[in-house]
Amino acid sequence: MPGRLFLTAPLEEVADFLGADPGGVAPDPPRFNIAPGEQVIACPPGLALTKMRWGMIPVGRVNARGRPVMETIVNARSETVFTKSAFEGVTRALVPVNGWYEWTGEKRKKTAWRIARPDGRLLAFAAIYDVWNGPGGIQLPQLATVTCPPSGDVKDIHDRMGVLLEPSQFATWLGDDTEAAAALMRPYPDGSLAVTEATGVDWTAP
Repeated sequence: MPGRLFLTAPLEEVADFLGADPGGVAPDPPRFNIAPGEQVIACPPGLALTKMRWGMIPVGRVNARGRPVMETIVNARSETVFTKSAFEGVTRALVPVNGWYEWTGEKRKKTAWRIARPDGRLLAFAAIYDVWNGPGGIQLPQLATVTCPPSGDVKDIHDRMGVLLEPSQFATWLGDDTEAAAALMRPYPDGSLAVTEATGVDWTAP
């Protein structure tokens, strides 16, 4: 599952890849270290790019035992995303990235790994989102990326990966057919991703 993201493509390229309107999103410089809790570019069903918080605060939602869900949800499992009460009423979206990072090894001796297409082209994570209504009328769009079992490219460094979609699948994921969208939640084809050791990234800064 994605632990950190990076997005280095210019906004115009991102919009073209998603078939979306850049809307009111201000261009960012290349971002090499996007952590949970930070803003990410997202494409909701209206195909107008926006920014959302990566991490959902499931205010007012309960678990299977009827108890409030307290933790911030960064990644939602594909096996339960359409059935878990914490995700009731959410909408689907896309999150464009150039890639993401995972870690292996013992604490304080971990190795960071960079996962991306070999040619560096953009990828799109499947995501779910809603809008958190806070005190004083504050509204915060928030999302969680959707995860599935790993592909052969990723399985040696993590037991989960984000669901990645092709442009031909975008409309289905953003559409109203839940059954068709669920069929897209599967590992990315083997041989499509390159995993290399990540060096030169400042993990203490966004």
